[in-house]
Amino acid sequence: MRLTTKGRYAVTAMLDLALHSDQGPVSLSDISARQGISLSYLEQLFAKLRNHSLVKSVRGPGGGYLLGCDQKEIYIAQVVDAVNESMDTTRCQQKGNCQNGEKCLTHHLWADLSQQIHGFLSSISLYDLMAKREVQVIAARQNRLVEDQRHQATLEHPIRPPEKRAGQDDASDCDRIAVSES
Repeated sequence: MRLTTKGRYAVTAMLDLALHSDQGPVSLSDISARQGISLSYLEQLFAKLRNHSLVKSVRGPGGGYLLGCDQKEIYIAQVVDAVNESMDTTRCQQKGNCQNGEKCLTHHLWADLSQQIHGFLSSISLYDLMAKREVQVIAARQNRLVEDQRHQATLEHPIRPPEKRAGQDDASDCDRIAVSES
């Protein structure tokens, strides 16, 4: 069994959201920048997560996403299940038709392993992951990296005041209106 990109990205994005939601709604573009996951892929994942009430969206300026409930109540298996990710290790997707329409010799072994994996992920909450020192260190590094990139982009493309047009003096348009009205 291999957890695919969809499941891994969903868990990564949810952990990022949990780590940053104390500052208010988190935009998908911020998660994208920190985690290197494309914005369009995150939009697809978050639609599924929202349908399962794991996240809620906030519209408008400063909007983004918040956790749908407390991070202690969101388990990794819920996240993986919400994005329709299979944790099945059987070759037959639990149908029991692995070998010529019948169960193969090791079907029950792989089915039991699938249950163990799901049980393991059902025992780990976002809060549990957030509490891990190594997760906190990595998150701090990612935050610094994104801030450094933003700072560098500002240095490379500073916001400049509009250039004066030929014959334009230093008086603003508001000053001109006030002078002409008097």
